[in-house]
Amino acid sequence: MTASTTVAFIGLGLIGGSMAKSIRRTNPDTQILAYTRHIETLRQAQKEGIVDIILEGIDERLSSCDYIFLCTPVSFNAHYLAEIKPYLQKGCILTDVGSTKTSIHKEVTALGLEETFIGGHPMTGSERTGYNCSTPYLLENSYYVITPTKKSDIKNVEKLTDLVTSMGAIPISMDYEEHDYVVAAISHLPHIIASSLVNLIKDSDSKQGLMKQVAAGGFKDITRIASSSPEMWQQICLTNTKNIASMLEGYITSLENILTDVKNNEEKALYCLFETAKDYRDSISDRSLGPIKKEYSIYMDIIDESGAISTIAVILAARGINIKNIGIIHNREFEEGVLKIVFYDEKALDGAWNLLQKHNYTLYKR
Repeated sequence: MTASTTVAFIGLGLIGGSMAKSIRRTNPDTQILAYTRHIETLRQAQKEGIVDIILEGIDERLSSCDYIFLCTPVSFNAHYLAEIKPYLQKGCILTDVGSTKTSIHKEVTALGLEETFIGGHPMTGSERTGYNCSTPYLLENSYYVITPTKKSDIKNVEKLTDLVTSMGAIPISMDYEEHDYVVAAISHLPHIIASSLVNLIKDSDSKQGLMKQVAAGGFKDITRIASSSPEMWQQICLTNTKNIASMLEGYITSLENILTDVKNNEEKALYCLFETAKDYRDSISDRSLGPIKKEYSIYMDIIDESGAISTIAVILAARGINIKNIGIIHNREFEEGVLKIVFYDEKALDGAWNLLQKHNYTLYKR
């Protein structure tokens, strides 16, 4: 990117806001335009120095852009294509960040935008949503899938790849149909499972809410993504229906087989279930980051006495180590320490680990 580069964001939520902040951090001279339905968000972003020009809608000011990022829910992204088309200057790269790609690629073909459009999907996120939760570091070390069209200029693909790399992400190129099949398995199905499991517990809980009260450890780990945006995941299910349905059918068959094994006390089959899952799960690299960002956390034992937590906070603050979250764990069934500290990145985690060890704290990593 050059000092004269102009980038527009249509949608400025968690992903769009994080990308805009990242570009501002790494390429401070870039001119950034933005449009979203909530004018308060745009005013906040402009006040923070992230957005230079507030757009009231899709208009001729987009004709100055080198990049236009569609960062709204997937069905809305396709809707904006026709509105943006008259304002695309030659050489502009039009891209999106949607979690499904087939529907928008088909719309791009129908509108004759294949030479301009290059699909994208940053495989990162958070259980939280909105611009207020965005961060310039959200994309760091996360895969960013790029889905060129058959008519995409290789130079434009390289330019987008370079921009993605400058934001700290790891670009990977694939066919858009293959992308939708892959994410149906490793992203979309897990969100459906997490949400259905949470609802099962809600419906099965006692009037006293004992399940909710003691829920922690494994349950909270595997259902954390159920806190994601309902609107976004509704749109994903509606735009990747065939692949999600196929994966759901396979999963339901798997559950039916497990149910049979549990009812029949099939010792060997049950052991095999957990053994094969463990072996495959352990083979997945920590760098294979999914849509929910890896959590950088430390677990530790502390003495139950006044000021114990504040002492730890002071030790870390004195070395400039920022804490994202800190709290006592009441259910330690799947946890090794009584205090959990979450950091923003791996560098902060490693620094805290070394520092707290020097102060003779007993620490655990997961």
